[in-house]
Amino acid sequence: MRKVFLPMLALCLGMSLANAQSPYAGEEFRSLKSLSPKEVESLRSGQGMGFAKLAELNHYPGPKHVLELADKLDLSPSQLAETEALFEEMRLGAIALGEKLLAAELGLDIDFQQESISPESLQSALLAIGQIRAQLRYVHLEAHLRQRSLLSAEQIAMYDELRGYRGAAHDHKGHSESHM
Repeated sequence: MRKVFLPMLALCLGMSLANAQSPYAGEEFRSLKSLSPKEVESLRSGQGMGFAKLAELNHYPGPKHVLELADKLDLSPSQLAETEALFEEMRLGAIALGEKLLAAELGLDIDFQQESISPESLQSALLAIGQIRAQLRYVHLEAHLRQRSLLSAEQIAMYDELRGYRGAAHDHKGHSESHM
């Protein structure tokens, strides 16, 4: 029995390993292999994609969420109008850069598909993609910088509390009491 069992076990284990799939299985059919459909949609719609998390978690509110919380933050009409304009400017800038990033990623994908990639063209493409990503992150982070200047310290503390961040009682050093 042992003579039959051990070879069968080895055969079954070997077959199991041969059938193991890559976590990328199926993604080879995507039109843009380096980004998920959700990432593509986020880039096309100007969403933050975590680019400004650094600001958000350091008491620099984002215009999108300030607008969502406008009533609870008791924004003045002027704060509301300035935040709406800031959000739209950020969104449009992010959409333009998102499209640029998608085009650069697609170009790199095509180079690989056509087997026309070289170390030099790869480096050039990646530097260009990195530059676009940096610009995109700047658009989001800079909007958080500008948004903070539109709010009072109390509104920022309330924002942090409403968003569920610990340390919401942060003293916001160097931030003036009100910008209304």
